[in-house]
Amino acid sequence: MPKLFRDCPRRIVILLVATGVIALTGCETLHRFAEPARDWQARNGQLLYRNARTTLIGEVLVRSSKTGEFELTFSKGGGLNLMTLKQDSEFARIEGPLAHPGWSGPIGSAPKRLRPWLDLRDVLAQNAGKPSVRHVAGGQTFIFQF
Repeated sequence: MPKLFRDCPRRIVILLVATGVIALTGCETLHRFAEPARDWQARNGQLLYRNARTTLIGEVLVRSSKTGEFELTFSKGGGLNLMTLKQDSEFARIEGPLAHPGWSGPIGSAPKRLRPWLDLRDVLAQNAGKPSVRHVAGGQTFIFQF
């Protein structure tokens, strides 16, 4: 056993090992999201996104399954993805400059600033046939035109 560990009380060694395990496994939640399939509904159009400091208009692609899986891609011209969101009934992964620095995990533990994005799954499902959908939450406004 290395000298460092021989001189440390046993509790400290256990704490160090446990911290290492948590650090290695807690960085990202391992969750597999369903891949889009032929029976998924897809809608594309434009999204106006606004918060206290920013107003952006870009292209949006929304895909969802009958069982509740959801994907949203918000992009600007030239293929720059501003936000990508994958979500099912329990987990979500959000990436892109608007998600800075990004997040992945159980929906109930999402950072407050990202929760309005996670509301979009239900908001868009409830307004599936509408050509225009508006949602305001947490100081953020989303206006979809499909």
